[in-house]
Amino acid sequence: MTDKLTRWNATDHIKTPEAQVLYLDACIEDCGEDSAVMIQVLRDIAHAQGIEDLIAVAGLDPDSLSDGCELTLESFIKVAYVLGFQIGASRR
Repeated sequence: MTDKLTRWNATDHIKTPEAQVLYLDACIEDCGEDSAVMIQVLRDIAHAQGIEDLIAVAGLDPDSLSDGCELTLESFIKVAYVLGFQIGASRR
């Protein structure tokens, strides 16, 4: 018997605002220093919210969220704000 695998898509599991917050928090905790992961997380959340053109909505240069680019703090904050997040800090 052959098992059939399907591609896992994060956007299928982060439809609610609460799930999106948990997803972003977990990714920041585990991979916050990895720009590529953080860019993908923000893209996943944008797609889950129905925002297809995140760069245009955030008013960013198209290259600022392209694959292989370093995510600046400024870009992260802009995108997070557009997605409805409030950025905070806490001690580990």
